[in-house]
Parts: sequence; C-alpha cells; structure tokens
Amino acid sequence: MSTQEEMLSGIKDVPLESNQGDPLIAIRDLKVHFNLGGGRVVKAVDGVTLNIYRGETLGLVGESGCGKSTLGRAILRLTEPTAGHVMFRDRDLAQLSRRQMREQRRHLQIIFQDPYASLNPRMTVGEIVREPLDTFRLAKGRKAQERVQELMETVGLSKRFIKRYPHEFSGGQRQRIGIARALAVDPDFIVADEPISALDVSIQAQILNLLEKLQREKNLTYLFISHDLRAVRHAASRVAVMYLGKIVEIANAKAIYDDPLMPYTKALISAVPVPDPTVESTRKRMVLEGDVPSPINPPNGCRFHTRCPYAIEACKEVVPPLVEIKPNHFAACIRISPEQPQIESVAPGPDAAPGIIS
Repeated sequence: MSTQEEMLSGIKDVPLESNQGDPLIAIRDLKVHFNLGGGRVVKAVDGVTLNIYRGETLGLVGESGCGKSTLGRAILRLTEPTAGHVMFRDRDLAQLSRRQMREQRRHLQIIFQDPYASLNPRMTVGEIVREPLDTFRLAKGRKAQERVQELMETVGLSKRFIKRYPHEFSGGQRQRIGIARALAVDPDFIVADEPISALDVSIQAQILNLLEKLQREKNLTYLFISHDLRAVRHAASRVAVMYLGKIVEIANAKAIYDDPLMPYTKALISAVPVPDPTVESTRKRMVLEGDVPSPINPPNGCRFHTRCPYAIEACKEVVPPLVEIKPNHFAACIRISPEQPQIESVAPGPDAAPGIIS
C-alpha cells in the first residue's frame, strides 16, 4: 500500500473527530523545521495532527512564537513543510509538485495579518481583486470587470472605489479588499491569519461579522489564527491550542472556554478580562512565570513543564500524546485522565516547575 493510500485509509482512525464526517483538511504529523546552520534547527511546527471539517471555523490560539502562522502557511505550502502530510480532496498537498500545487491554490486562499503590506501599493484595488481571475483564467474583459464589482459589493465596499489605490483606504477597508481578493476564485478553504489584530477595536467586530456572513453564504471553511481569545470565542466552532510547535488541547469552543483542561489553556483564558468589574475583581487568575522556551532547543518531555505549576519529574521525560479526556475534548497532559480530568484535583509534586496562582 502506498503512503497516500495509507493516509486515506487512516483518516478516520485519528482520534480527533467531531462527528462531522470526513475532514476537508487532514493534517498528519506535520513538521516545519528551519535550519539555521551550525547544528541549530528551529522547530516551528513539530508533529501536528489535526482535522478541519467542511463548513467549520477552527480557531488556532497560542502565545506569539508558538508556530500558529507557520502552521497556517505550511498547510497552503507558502512555507514548505519539512515532513508530514496535508490531505485535501484525496491529495497530499505536501507531496505535490509546484505545478500541481498551483492548480490547487484556487481552492485554498489566505487572508493576511497586515492588510496594507499584503496589497501592492502600485496596483489599483480593481487590479488587485482581478489578479486571481487573470491568474486562473476564470474571467476576462467585461465579465472580469463585473466580477470585481460584485466582489467589492460583497465585502461592503462601493464599486466606485475600483480605481483607487490601497493607501487611500482605512485599515478596515484594506482588509475588506484582501478578503475580496481571497474570495475571487471561490475557494473552499481560507486561512485567516490574525485578520483583525492590526485593526482598530471598533472595526474588528465588523470584519468578524463579515467573515461569518460569507461563511454562511458560501459554505466556507476557515482556519482562524489569533492570539485574541475573545475574537476566537466569537468566531470559532472548535478551538485548538498550540504551544511551542505542538497542539496541546482541542475541543469545541464552548468546552474550551467553560471547562479548559490544560494548565496552559487555563492560563490563556484567565488572562482575558471580564467586562464585569465585580467578577473581575474577585476571580482568580493563573499567572505563568517565564517566557516560551526557544524552539531551537525545546524542553524534553512535555514542552510546557518549565512553566507549569503542576509539573512533576515525569513531565520532563514523557512526551504527552493528545488523549480524549472528555467526549470530543482532547488534551496532552500525563497528569489528567478521563477518570480525573481536573488538574486542580492533582496535587503538585515536589519538583513542581515555576508558576503561581494569584
């Protein structure tokens, strides 16, 4: 049996299902390593296995530098994977030639974080939105012009703006242009890489609502990458938590926010302010000491053990697999189990790593 046939036969065997049928994107043991020379290797993504289902928004959260954007770009082959598989429509994107991958790009698009840097300042908005149509030969002449006008109106911009340049628009309007460009080829899957982080707070909700509206109308599938857990809570149907190149927890959004299992996830969520001053003044926060370790020399065992208040000696040696602790709720921690899912009920050992509860 070929490697691709083994991948296809094993799609349903990976314990990350969410009762939504076969995944649209099936990621298996994906790695992205950057060789810096001198024996130094940055392990930006280090063995990620993940399913993304048609019509859903999978939120991907974590601290800066944990590998979120690299994972999103590796799925689309904007960054070349070092190893692993990315299955889309029975094809392994990671193994395709450049010509074959070019044919698939019509179905796989990205919305970039910086709406200004991602737009060519020497091209008009009409030329920017039309470029994918020309690249994939989807329309020309009057039909292409009409399609550009339709896309502008779809994202909430007047077709009168077609001859303007990117610098003439606000940040929110530029991001709408980037969304229109991504929609031009009628994709199935879009990586939204921090699509609102560079925008004013007053504009962020508008862009989130636009993405949600487009998903309903066009049956789009999103990988929504963000460090803003409030935005992910609003946008995502499932959430995957990433730490130092690995997925450490995954569940539906409500379960992640109402009942997080991993100490790292608990710390991330506790950092989100509560808009009720009474609750905010009385709630307990989990504050982690120290910074994320270097991906050049990640810790052995559980990569979070250097900052985890519940770590014991075994955490330094055992690499924890993703285990289904609760129905469709997976976590990577050797100190919790289906019988004892709450880490608070597990007393920290004498070798507990730095970390405090305040």
